[in-house]
Amino acid sequence: MPDPPASLRYLGHATVLIELAGRRILTDPVLTDRIAFIRRTVAAPEPGHQQAIDAVLISHGHLDHLHRASLQLLGRDVLLIVPHGMGAMVRRWGFRRVLIADPRERFELGPLTVTATPAVHSGDRPPSGPRGTALGYLLEAEGKRIYFAGDTDLFDEMRTLGQAGLDAALLPVWGWGPRLGPGHLDPERAAVAAGMLDARVTMPIHWGTLWPIGMQWRRNLLQDPPHRLAAEAKRLGLATRVVIAAPGERVEV
Repeated sequence: MPDPPASLRYLGHATVLIELAGRRILTDPVLTDRIAFIRRTVAAPEPGHQQAIDAVLISHGHLDHLHRASLQLLGRDVLLIVPHGMGAMVRRWGFRRVLIADPRERFELGPLTVTATPAVHSGDRPPSGPRGTALGYLLEAEGKRIYFAGDTDLFDEMRTLGQAGLDAALLPVWGWGPRLGPGHLDPERAAVAAGMLDARVTMPIHWGTLWPIGMQWRRNLLQDPPHRLAAEAKRLGLATRVVIAAPGERVEV
């Protein structure tokens, strides 16, 4: 029986369930209602989206990307691929299957190849945790290529990633509050990244999910950023198709 088509299910923030070549890959899982002083503004992912996960890809050590309580919901035997610097901490948490990744390192997961890619972002664990790197990931199988950027600013190698052809690029367009710090893409810079990557489909991520508790101003930033990306991509005349998936929505690629 053939494998189902490749698909992306946006679960909110930087969490995407990628189904490719019969494998279920979860990126930067945030599955709870709250992280410290930021609260989830949409429903948590359905339990079924957390089951039978073949691997978890962690882009960097920030709490909204490497979240202990969310990982524990997946079970301590889940396979984790984490950036250099985060492995010892994750093993202390009790996770038994941990692979450490540096940029351009490749992992073979049956028919699926996962390659760590560079990212321009701080990878350290706040406030005083281990120092680490930040990564994105390229997934390849059955002629499909899907790029998950993690958190990053623009970097020249994006053009190289796109030269071999990408079916989908998952690009961050905002964060979890009213301002962006360094090492992030805003919607307009994400459109520049989309042009460099030239993916067939661009899916905005890192939006519409988390907001500081008690903060009522600029809440339009929960919804506006992906639409700003789409508008800027149209203004630039990009060939990519921007697909804005609401949290929980599945998109075939």
